[in-house]
Parts: sequence; C-alpha cells; structure tokens
Amino acid sequence: MPSHAPGPPAAVLCGLAGWVPSRMVTNDELAERLDTDDAWIRTRTGIRRRHVVEPGQATSDLAVESGRRALRHAGVGSVDAVIVTTTTPDRPCPATAPTVAARLGLAGAAAFDVGAVCTGFVYGLATAVGLITSSVAERVLLIGADTYSTIVDPLDRANAIIFGDGAGAVVLRAGTAREPGAVGRFDLGSDGTHEDLITVAAGGSRQRSAGGEVRLGDRHFAMRGNEVYRHAVTRMAESARATLRRAGWTIDDVDHFVPHQANLRILHSVADDLGLPRERCVANVDCVGNTGAASIPLALADAAARQAIRPGDRLLLTAFGGGLTWGSCLLTWPELPVPALPYDRGEEPTP
Repeated sequence: MPSHAPGPPAAVLCGLAGWVPSRMVTNDELAERLDTDDAWIRTRTGIRRRHVVEPGQATSDLAVESGRRALRHAGVGSVDAVIVTTTTPDRPCPATAPTVAARLGLAGAAAFDVGAVCTGFVYGLATAVGLITSSVAERVLLIGADTYSTIVDPLDRANAIIFGDGAGAVVLRAGTAREPGAVGRFDLGSDGTHEDLITVAAGGSRQRSAGGEVRLGDRHFAMRGNEVYRHAVTRMAESARATLRRAGWTIDDVDHFVPHQANLRILHSVADDLGLPRERCVANVDCVGNTGAASIPLALADAAARQAIRPGDRLLLTAFGGGLTWGSCLLTWPELPVPALPYDRGEEPTP
C-alpha cells in the first residue's frame, strides 16, 4: 500500500521581502572620486549602481524594514526566534538581533546574530532549520542585513565599486519535507587558514589586546581580490555539487541557480563550472552590488516579485564569504503571494 505519512519534519519558507536604503549611487557618481568610469565598472563587475545608507542609518534599520515586510508577506504577527546574519552589526556588543526583534514587536522571542560574512544567509538558514526541526521554534524570522558602506574606504577603488547596503528576510514555519517550500539538503564548510583574505583588521580583541596605534586602513574592509576570486569559484562549485549529491539531484534538476551576488564574473564562472546555462542564474547584482549576507534573500525577493521563479521551481542556493566560509542548500519554491519589488530596477542592463 502507498504511504500517506506526511514525511519528516522540515522548515518551510512562507514569506520573504527585501529592502534597500533610498540613497542610490551610480557608477558615474563613483567615477567623480575614483580613477574609473562606468564602462570599466560594468565590464569588471556587472554592477551599474548600488544603494547606501544615509548618515545615522544602521544595519538594524535595514533589518527591521525587511523583517516587517517579510512578516506582512507571510501573514504572521509573531515568531519564536529572530536571527540576524551580518558583518556590520550596530555595535560589537550587544548583538543586533534583540534590538531588531524588539522594534518589530517581537520582544521575548529568542534573538541572536550569525557571523559568516557573505555566507551568512546560508548559515543562518541552516540554523533556522535546526531550530524548527528540533521543535525549539515553530516559526523563525531570518534576516540578512549589511551596510558595507560603513566599513569600506570610499576611496578604495577595488572595493568601493563592488559593495552596497541592503537587507533581505524570510519567514520559515514548521512543516514537512514533502511540502513545497521545504528547505532541503545543506553543505557547509570553512577554512580558517585563509582568514586574512577578507578582513577588517581593527576593532576586535586581537587588535585591542595588542595595543598601539591603529592605522586608518585597518579600520576598513580589505580583500585580496584575485585569490578570493579563485577560492570563491572553486568552493561554491564544490559545495553546490556536494549538495546535489546528497539530495540525489543532477544539475539538470535545477531550474534556478541563486548564488551570493559577489559580482557577475564570479556568478557566471560558477555557473560555467557547474555546466549550468547562465540564463538559469538568478542575478540582481547590477541593481544593488554585493550586499553581503543580504544578497541571496534580496535576489530571491527580486526574482519572486518579477515572477521569474514560480511555484514548483527547484532552486540551488550557494554562497562564499570571509572566514573562509561557504555553503549551499536546495529549495523547491512554494505557492506564495507575489511580494513587492525591493527597489526600482530602472533601466535593464545591456547584455
């Protein structure tokens, strides 16, 4: 007789939203202070604009707005846990998540931060799934939010052209593995022997305990771009393959590939390495730049708003970040109301 059992417990996506600050910075504006131009930036990164916070705006402000929109999209007013994944918390102490929870009217819910740089959303997703499948929580609000403009040197041509600020959020509920929206297999990894490839040297216990004068450059984000590029392509492709193997999927089973929006060259290189047609790659990096932990949920919210992904579509998510960290997971897209577009897309990029 066929089994009608509901299947093992799972965390099911039931709401999402994205939000970026209103201040938009075009390539032409950057060219006024950097030795570059729009054509060079587009050719190198695929980015034509990014959004940045106004003076006084913090990561929590972006997280609150995206979280509020995600809760509204899910049609829920409460959750049992709030996770904020970020590289740019409001303060070194305390964590940003309790503040976000309180401002959303969720005081009393468990709230904590996850730090895995640009892999943060995938790590946070795995954490949320664990809370739900272990019956610690029935519903979880997961927010990826970063304000890289607060840590990137505005005169650093290599990084100022890449990064933007933004937030994306999802709501997950308890369900079963056979439901559309159930978050599937994961692969997570790290290699701390390369901790110096992506770093902010000052501000932590290592620098503080050493004492001495802090150089201005040590307060800013630093990245060894060529080495990071090689690691990112290799690690993301390997992680994606490992996740597919664990699920018994092949690359042909993937309808949409949703990578961390580092830059367009990396996205296309990973897709090519996997043998995945580039048109299956979900990309919005042209509109927002690299938004760190916010990049995957922002890309999902953008694609869902444009109905570029539809119920039943099979998604492969993968990310890479400082640490080094990397991770991937699978998701079959559920039936959801069409969310609001997180921003005005403006002109479409030239192919």
